[in-house]
Amino acid sequence: MATDETTEKETVQASGFLLFSAGDSEAKPLQPEYFLLLRHQDRWDLPKGHCEEGESLIETALRETEEETGILAARIEPIPGFCFALEYKVTYPRPTKTTRNKRVTYFLGRIARRCDIVCTEHQRFEWFKWAPPHQIQTQTIDPLLSAAEAFLASQSPHH
Repeated sequence: MATDETTEKETVQASGFLLFSAGDSEAKPLQPEYFLLLRHQDRWDLPKGHCEEGESLIETALRETEEETGILAARIEPIPGFCFALEYKVTYPRPTKTTRNKRVTYFLGRIARRCDIVCTEHQRFEWFKWAPPHQIQTQTIDPLLSAAEAFLASQSPHH
C-alpha cells in the first residue's frame, strides 16, 4: 500500500492565464482595459489545465488557453515577471475516488484586442472591465486579480 500513499501525496500541476485585452484597439503593454473569464455552471473560471509530461507551466498555460478559448497561442503575449500559484485539494472521481493536492500557477498574458471566444469546456465567456478591486469569486479569482493589480501598479512608470 506504500504506492497508494505516495500517489495520494503527489501534487497535480496545472497552469493557465489571466488574459488581458484592450477594447477594440491596440493596447499599451501593461494597461489592460478588459480581462477574460469563462463560465462554468456554478462559477467563473480562467482558462487552465493539467500539465502534460515534459511540458513547462507556461507551455501548459498557452496550450490550455488555446484549447479552451480558440485564441491561438501565438497571439498571446505573456507579461514577464508575474506568477501566482494557488494550492487546494481536489477529488477526482475516476478511476477511483481520489483526493489530491492541486497546484495551479497563473500567468498574465495579453492579446491586442477583445475577440469572441470558442468555449470548448465552459458555457460562456465574458470580457470584464478592468476596474479593481474586483469581487467575483473569493477563493481563486479575487486573490489572483488582487495580485495582478499590485503587480501592474508596481510596473507602472508612475509608481
